[in-house]
Amino acid sequence: MKTQVGIIGGGPSGLLLSQLLHLQGIETVVLERHSREYVLARIRAGVLEHGFAALMREAQAAERMDREGEIHDGFFIAHDGIKDRVDLKGLTGGNSVVIYGQTELTRDLYDGRDKLGGIVVHNAEDVKPHDLESSRPYLTYRKGDELVRVDCDYLIGCDGFHGVSRKSIPKDKITEFDRVYPFGWLGVLSRTKPVSPELIYATHERGFALCSLRSQVLSRYYIQVPLKDSVQEWPDDRFWEELKRRLPPDVAAAMITGASIEKSIAPLRSFVAEPMRFGNLFLAGDAAHIVPPTGARGLNSAASDIFYLYHALVDHYKKKDDRGLDGYSQKALARVWKGQRFSWWMTMLLHRFPDSSTFDRRLQETELAYLFSSQKALASLAENYVGLPF
Repeated sequence: MKTQVGIIGGGPSGLLLSQLLHLQGIETVVLERHSREYVLARIRAGVLEHGFAALMREAQAAERMDREGEIHDGFFIAHDGIKDRVDLKGLTGGNSVVIYGQTELTRDLYDGRDKLGGIVVHNAEDVKPHDLESSRPYLTYRKGDELVRVDCDYLIGCDGFHGVSRKSIPKDKITEFDRVYPFGWLGVLSRTKPVSPELIYATHERGFALCSLRSQVLSRYYIQVPLKDSVQEWPDDRFWEELKRRLPPDVAAAMITGASIEKSIAPLRSFVAEPMRFGNLFLAGDAAHIVPPTGARGLNSAASDIFYLYHALVDHYKKKDDRGLDGYSQKALARVWKGQRFSWWMTMLLHRFPDSSTFDRRLQETELAYLFSSQKALASLAENYVGLPF
């Protein structure tokens, strides 16, 4: 096979880039090691910043998002038995976020690729990039007993934290920054009416909690738990009881509980790999950076990577202008680190750390008090939450 851009990973990042480039007449092949059903079974985030929503529209894959997604103009931070609202729209001059599940977004992008006849190879085993520093890099993968080669101009690694792309870069050519947090998020998905029309982030002496949603009939709730805990230790009744204890009384009293249809524990970590380019291999999304989910930056940070790569590749093929490709890593990392800072700040503000001192706790209390006493502090939070400019 031969193509212009070879993309490793058939999640939302890889599919979005493939769709955008196809619409500009640039050929792509997407290699995904799992089946489509497996990819669509993954439960992920659902808060999209306005820039991501705009990219979906440009990719002609936003019809259902615009019809079914919920626009949220704010969210709540619950503390000390009360709720304080962060007015995103008012604080940012009109910006907001869209609540739309990543699973549905990925399904829409698959439909978009199908409509255009895009090449997405599923169950591609043993994917390997080759000759990254040459002008003709290529990919190989196995399909049954057959070894397939895909010749490319450029390779894009959208295959996540555990994927092959970053691991293909020599260790002396990449620097990794990593922080693992001493807790995880236990998440439950239930077919129940959400307890609040807007998200509630809660900080409590027993730990963090989050009331989120996917739709008006599908709720997503989280509580902070120790890393050693397992899902089996948290039957539904215990989860609901603990969640209610961490929320203001009026919220707990209004909550509708039900059987979980998905339950999992996600560890929290901060991770960045620099640079995000080696030869003609470019990293994007989780292949290059991971954030704690507290600030809703993960998928949105990936979107900015795709935005930069998309425009850089269009400039290369249509204008013979390589400045975007040459500056990709530096430009992407500047925004990535801002997303890291915001996610770290939100995580430090709202969680209980097992080794924190009374001094640390008092600082958390003071930070919260300052936040809601200063319009400028709230505006900074809102600006980061709705998404910094690409």
